[in-house]
Amino acid sequence: MSLAHLTVVEQALFDSDVFEMAAPIQSPAKCEVHSVIRFLNTKGECPVEIHKQIVAVYGNVMNWQNVMKWCHEFSEERTDVQDEQRSGRPSFISYDLRQETE
Repeated sequence: MSLAHLTVVEQALFDSDVFEMAAPIQSPAKCEVHSVIRFLNTKGECPVEIHKQIVAVYGNVMNWQNVMKWCHEFSEERTDVQDEQRSGRPSFISYDLRQETE
């Protein structure tokens, strides 16, 4: 990463531990992580660097293959950061379904 554009003060802050995180952000929403990927991808960051930054801030919430997938989708004009609906087993049990099983 080129730091030539930074002022002397910005360079000193960047070199110090000011930007070190005390602890990862716990349990981020998926759309929050996807938004970070979209932002950094738009800035031109490579997927490997985006993954490193996500791990530094959020912990191991997403593998690099999924970061690559999301970068590709955002590069292909995707703007929605929400996961698409998928078919399959429901993630919750409705009252009616519970009544059927009792």
